[in-house]
Amino acid sequence: MTDSTFIEVQNLVKYFPIYSSGILTKKEVAQVHAVDDVSFTINRQEVFAIVGESGCGKTTTARLILNLIEPTSGKVIVNGENVIEKFKSADKKERLKYRRKMQMIFQNPYGSLDPRMTIFDTIAEPLVIHNLMEDKNARLERVYELLKLVGLEEYHAERYPHEFSGGQRQRICIARALAVQPEFIVADEPVSSLDVSIRAQILNLLADLQKNMGLSLLYISHDLSSVRQISQKVAVMYLGEIVEIADTDELFDNPKHPYTQALIEAVPIPDPKVKNIKVKLKGEVPSPVNPPMGCRFNPRCPRAKVCMEKKPPLVEVTKNHYVACYHPN
Repeated sequence: MTDSTFIEVQNLVKYFPIYSSGILTKKEVAQVHAVDDVSFTINRQEVFAIVGESGCGKTTTARLILNLIEPTSGKVIVNGENVIEKFKSADKKERLKYRRKMQMIFQNPYGSLDPRMTIFDTIAEPLVIHNLMEDKNARLERVYELLKLVGLEEYHAERYPHEFSGGQRQRICIARALAVQPEFIVADEPVSSLDVSIRAQILNLLADLQKNMGLSLLYISHDLSSVRQISQKVAVMYLGEIVEIADTDELFDNPKHPYTQALIEAVPIPDPKVKNIKVKLKGEVPSPVNPPMGCRFNPRCPRAKVCMEKKPPLVEVTKNHYVACYHPN
């Protein structure tokens, strides 16, 4: 851990139990391996991205970092302190202090806003919960300030969520996350439900706010183009595990893991004469209830050999480029 490290995730594991449907008894019959032995670090004022297919464990990892769900095992160290252990004995005041530092922008701007609350009440609610501004006039000024910060107007404060477009709702969600002046924000696929014409605006807004306010940002997405645009470092997840971590340009220019290569080469090129699909994946993603032995990607990997039985460790193959593969290309 260095002085620039803000969050350090160490061997994070989360298994969700599956119970039998008995009438009189409830028995655990299996487990969903949602996150399995995940480790990485996020530096101060860095945009760290997690990319992967739907269901690979990206959002679960973020929720574990925010202590919204309790991990099966592992550590989340923030500013040198194990917050998972601290939360077990912390009182409400201490937990609120941690919540204030770390906020989340949810994937669906349609579902994450209460339709019965005005935009003023929505953005001011964190200020009330954290006892930051008791005076209503001060809260009103703060809400106006936040609305302008995200490109909206003061009169929008008296409206309701249904009166806004998807892009405007996501701006409101961003304003709400910034209300308590956090140090760290999780952006969970913030543009996936928006029109293509709006996505660039929201990404540029996030990038400007992150830079101007000195935030650390965890950006979650399966859209590689947006990941390359906004992040400085990228982790690639597959079936609950990290298979590759590198600086953004290095990862896109020199991917080592066959899964990363397949993701990048699957991105369409706007030229009908160019055929860029080189890595052809076979089969479907295995079930997280019964993941394969060894490397979890081995049933679909064209280079699978020893990794069919032995799990490859995540090792540094070049400077700051980590790959979990016995035969990185």
